[in-house]
Amino acid sequence: MNPTPSPASVRLLLCATALAFTSHLLGAEAAPAAAPASTAAAVAKQRPPAPTRSPTAPGTPTLTPVGAKPGEEAIMRGAPGMNPPIDVDGDFLIGPDYVRAPELTTVEGVAKGSVQKFTMNSEDSKFYPGITKVPPDGSAPIVPAEPAAIKTYQKPYTRTVTVYVPAGYVAGTPIPVIVTADGPDGALPTVLDNLIAQHRVPAMVAVMIQNGGGDSLGSERGLEYDTVSGRYAKFVEAEVLPLVEKNYGVKITSDPEGRATMGGSSGAAAAFTMAWFHPELYRRVISYSGTYVNQQSPVNTETPHGAWGYHETIIPNSSRKPIRLWMQVGDRDNYNARDGMHDWVEANNRMATVLKAKGYHYQYLFCVNAGHTDRNVKAQTLPQALEWIWHGYSAKTP
Repeated sequence: MNPTPSPASVRLLLCATALAFTSHLLGAEAAPAAAPASTAAAVAKQRPPAPTRSPTAPGTPTLTPVGAKPGEEAIMRGAPGMNPPIDVDGDFLIGPDYVRAPELTTVEGVAKGSVQKFTMNSEDSKFYPGITKVPPDGSAPIVPAEPAAIKTYQKPYTRTVTVYVPAGYVAGTPIPVIVTADGPDGALPTVLDNLIAQHRVPAMVAVMIQNGGGDSLGSERGLEYDTVSGRYAKFVEAEVLPLVEKNYGVKITSDPEGRATMGGSSGAAAAFTMAWFHPELYRRVISYSGTYVNQQSPVNTETPHGAWGYHETIIPNSSRKPIRLWMQVGDRDNYNARDGMHDWVEANNRMATVLKAKGYHYQYLFCVNAGHTDRNVKAQTLPQALEWIWHGYSAKTP
């Protein structure tokens, strides 16, 4: 086992990470548009890795290592390739070794759904006409003392919506849906083909929506995903899904039990926000490295700490909602010491804690040897996450 670092060395590492992570808070738009690839690579190389947080640190839920042998649970190490059961709630630990799930591989003889795309222009949107923090002249944005006060400018965009329709779907028949952020998701269609063929999840349409551009404070993506309100869900309902139904002859179920959301990072926060503000529309959520931190821009006085407020006050002070949430975080997930509300591991630990206290159906995976929206973690867990959120679903009889 590695020796335990001293408190002083941990503080130094956290401070270094905080300085390096400022670029994440500004987002991808903050970099000059003409920066050469060599310069970008050099900057990235200088950034220290995020600190590794212990699965036994104060504030972490009591975790069950998946696949650990009797008597070895205290080692806090999961068996390679093993995920929690699909019919159990609670807090689990997986890693440090990950195995790509077989459901991510195309299987000969399994019927393949269709994957098609269409585009949406910002000038046609009543919800999101388009913003950016990059000045019209393309210069780097001026960052104020309070990042939430960053200046924004109008900027049109075009987004792609990728739609998966399962094999054998009969046009006009009501069907479940999963709406994903930061689309397209290259793995999802194949995973759904395999899970649907094995009757492990219901046949469903997947609507994979590209964000409007940029990242974090002052960006269109940040406005869509980090805002704590029902706006994005309304946008999807009013402007995206009608085009999906029109373009591909599908009829998405109106039953909220047959509607799921999924995302990573800020996209995960958006997925949860859709269900939280509109449980009459969505009740099943998959969250990878959820950005449940203070990253909302522009500031909303009703939710001054952004998505950090979910585990701080919003969930604890609200009646339990009919939401089923699968969520994970990596032990090396994002961290910034700016305001005490930018530690992704702490945020997700706190989410799991308040969800348990309120009696929610949730499954939380603390992933050892994993970073932010870790590809190896997703490659092992995506089929299990889909099975878990759809566990117990049965379509309503018309």
